[in-house]
Amino acid sequence: MEDASTTAETAPETAGNGVVSASAIPADELARLTDDIVSALKTVYDPEIPADIYELGLVYRIDVEDDRTVKIDMTLTAPGCPVAGEMPGWVENAVGAVEGVSGVEVNMVFDPPWTPDRMSEEAQVAVGWY
Repeated sequence: MEDASTTAETAPETAGNGVVSASAIPADELARLTDDIVSALKTVYDPEIPADIYELGLVYRIDVEDDRTVKIDMTLTAPGCPVAGEMPGWVENAVGAVEGVSGVEVNMVFDPPWTPDRMSEEAQVAVGWY
């Protein structure tokens, strides 16, 4: 998904490779953490849709803080989703198992509301819409 972003709350610093990093975490470590977090999110599935929450576009934002706490803004396909109470725990467990993550905070948001156009091509194929 291209909508999810990974950020950190510090002043930008220039890494040795010329890449501007907004984190005290070294750029290569932040890249690994980000890849591993996305991989972990892809293990969490909406039980009613045969696609993972990342490809469904349910993850709106991923922030990796300098203390390696991961803050995730996500939504559900519908506010009345039957797993609304369980989904944040599934996400916390999956991302919390990533090496180097010190904690996970999941924030459920419903603005903007989720729509099927947030789904990746992979998710559209999985549900037979492509």
